[in-house]
Amino acid sequence: MPFSHTKVVGPAGRFGARYGMGVRRKVTQIEVKQRGKHRCPRCRALTRMERIAFGIWRCPKCGFTFAGGAWVPQTTLGKTMTPEELRLIELEKQKWREKVKKKEKV
Repeated sequence: MPFSHTKVVGPAGRFGARYGMGVRRKVTQIEVKQRGKHRCPRCRALTRMERIAFGIWRCPKCGFTFAGGAWVPQTTLGKTMTPEELRLIELEKQKWREKVKKKEKV
């Protein structure tokens, strides 16, 4: 890889001396998060997700396409409950109900 002049400013080095340091810091912060490794909601692989469009992401390993945040695949609100977690909770509730019914019959 050739010598890079962006050691301090990171990806925002392409802007040079334009736009001010505050804006370039924000761009760096967003782009580092965006291009980092994230966990796929389906295969749970830790990979660099492909951003197809604004808020649409694809896992390169399993090919799963899903909706996420604009700059990161999963937002803080989206992380509260994933579909897999909800499914597990429903299974636990169902097992508990069956156990209660068996106790009532005995």
